[in-house]
Amino acid sequence: MITVRRTPVRRRPRLIASALSLLVAAALALSDTSATAAPAPDAVPSAASVAGAASAVESLGIAGTAWAVDERTGKLRILADSTVGEADLAAVRRAVGRFAGVATLERLDGRLRTLLSGGDGIYAAGWRCSAGVNVRSGTSYYFVTAGHCTDTMSTWYTSSAMSTTIGPTTGTSFPGNDFGVVQYANPAVPRPGTIGSVDVTGTATAYVGQSVCRRGAATGVHCGVVTALNATVNYPDGTVSGLIRTNICAEPGDSGGPLYAGDKVVGILSGGSGSCATGGVTYYQPIQEVLSAYGLSVY
Repeated sequence: MITVRRTPVRRRPRLIASALSLLVAAALALSDTSATAAPAPDAVPSAASVAGAASAVESLGIAGTAWAVDERTGKLRILADSTVGEADLAAVRRAVGRFAGVATLERLDGRLRTLLSGGDGIYAAGWRCSAGVNVRSGTSYYFVTAGHCTDTMSTWYTSSAMSTTIGPTTGTSFPGNDFGVVQYANPAVPRPGTIGSVDVTGTATAYVGQSVCRRGAATGVHCGVVTALNATVNYPDGTVSGLIRTNICAEPGDSGGPLYAGDKVVGILSGGSGSCATGGVTYYQPIQEVLSAYGLSVY
């Protein structure tokens, strides 16, 4: 570091000024060279480099990883749960190492999983999920839930005794997506157009920072904010992309439950990590995709 000290000597002021000018010019020249050689640490990476890093991570196929673009920094934020070992973490670092300054890697508490279990809610052969939102097509009525729930289950019931039938699975998409549709085949089963006490009036598109709540059969209502869009999760049973990420907790049995903002449905719970005792991260299938796929509407 060059320090210019004050001095009482006043001779040759022009010579001193000239020397200072040269030093400043040299410093500026060095600064310009450095800026050309490497971008500033907080520079926003290019979309192509972020996409390249995401493809590199996806190609590894490591279960327990998830990633999405951080809206604040433009960088790819990669999350690894507790099941990802050091060797796999090293592989992730190598994969994104070719894209300097593009990605961050963080540890998650717990493990990423689809939130399916035995218990209360909607039932099929010993499994429990949550109904998402009631929908219809013409005079036929259905409910939307998670695709990993409907993927191998053909008939759904109102209780674990499986004595009262709701109806059959009529559509499912998992992995890749995570949504399923079950038809109401029993007219004795109620099908209100509500989420708890909230009267549903339509759907909404998620955005980062949006205040949202979710409702599930296992843990009831919990609220938080949307933290990322277009997230990808490598579950042990398959990879799902295009998901909404939030800081809301959930537990097994909450899968398929709705994410909503006010009286608008935003998504369907796919999975997450953590618990409602310690906090967590959850991911949701956007609602518009499933409605569009099957020609359905909320009511």
